[in-house]
Amino acid sequence: MTAGSRLRTAGCRLVVALPIALLWFGAAARTAAQASSISASPLEATIQQAYESAYNLDHDEALATARKAAAAGPNESRAHRVLAAVLYIGILFDRGTVTLDHFLGGVNKAALGAPAPPPAADAEFKRELARAIELAEGVLKTKPNDLDARFDAGSAYALQASYTASIEGSMTSAFRAAKRAYDAQETVLQTDPARASAGVVVGTYRYVVSGLAMPTRMFAYMVGFGGGKETGINLLQAASRQRDSRLEARTALLLIFTREGRHTDALRVARELETDFPRNRLFTLEVGSSALRAGQYADADAVFSRGLTALDKDPRRKLAGERALWLYKRGATRVRMNHLADARVDLDTALTHSPPVWVRGRILMELGKIADLGGKRAEAVATYKQARVTAVSVEDSIGIAAIDQWLRRPYTLPGK
Repeated sequence: MTAGSRLRTAGCRLVVALPIALLWFGAAARTAAQASSISASPLEATIQQAYESAYNLDHDEALATARKAAAAGPNESRAHRVLAAVLYIGILFDRGTVTLDHFLGGVNKAALGAPAPPPAADAEFKRELARAIELAEGVLKTKPNDLDARFDAGSAYALQASYTASIEGSMTSAFRAAKRAYDAQETVLQTDPARASAGVVVGTYRYVVSGLAMPTRMFAYMVGFGGGKETGINLLQAASRQRDSRLEARTALLLIFTREGRHTDALRVARELETDFPRNRLFTLEVGSSALRAGQYADADAVFSRGLTALDKDPRRKLAGERALWLYKRGATRVRMNHLADARVDLDTALTHSPPVWVRGRILMELGKIADLGGKRAEAVATYKQARVTAVSVEDSIGIAAIDQWLRRPYTLPGK
């Protein structure tokens, strides 16, 4: 591979650095003009209902409503985009790749090695998204200055980039779609800065580019992406204050603040999302995870306990190994609280609930910590080694780094 090819490949990977954020903002953002017409437009009300149901994990209701929107607006780009977005959310949910943990260490083998989506869902997604793009581009051919159409095209391309990268694993194709998304939304924002919702795409990509290694960052600049970490965050914060883009922007900010170690800010955003979408138990999971990262262990324990109770009562479909994930999170919290007996019960139980491979590796790491805290160093080292093999198998970079730390020296409680 030539140096140029390596740069292009690395540059392509920027489209998957924040895939969970891409999922949300590629799906749902609307222009200010469209948002203001919701009360007067039955179609807009149907589209909004579909998104609300999807964000509350009411998948069947969301899909039925999105199909109703596409049928009611056969010539409206956003009507077909909502159906594509809801299908994508369902595919990601079934693959289990919708939590922050999957993306904090980059794309791993667990995500890219997941089973292919059901052929019918994959075909319907591509058909609806292609129609959304066709309709938006069709308007732009005759009305190149139509900002609503430009925004619709950018949102559709952002969704295409996210799907191509996260489901199909094609970095080159995803890069092309991401560039189109960025260009379209940057044009909207430059033409009318009041349309802050366009800043979700622009802000997210600016943040991603700012964190690339210098050679790759220069490649991104050469092909037309902008950078600037603080500029990107500011654009997202402005978008988070807009009714039509607050969810998309907050989801992006949640991931960014976590990556930046701004855990108190991440916790605030996670709580806002949970308040807005109380039926989405995964936002509750992110509240607990953010509290854990922020060192607010008692609050995290309470949130995870509340979430586990709700999970057991929730008849809706679950992520693969979801109960194991909740138990691992609470167990990890209890290790830090030095509640070792309760932590072991959670972690041992989690192992019996078919945890995803990356979760299994993290569970073993926590069990190693319990051994260390009990003065059983040989047992701890053996358990860490098992954990590392598991983490390496799915390229869990964050897990590997943590395990290596405790292999070098015994684990001690925070603040000790």
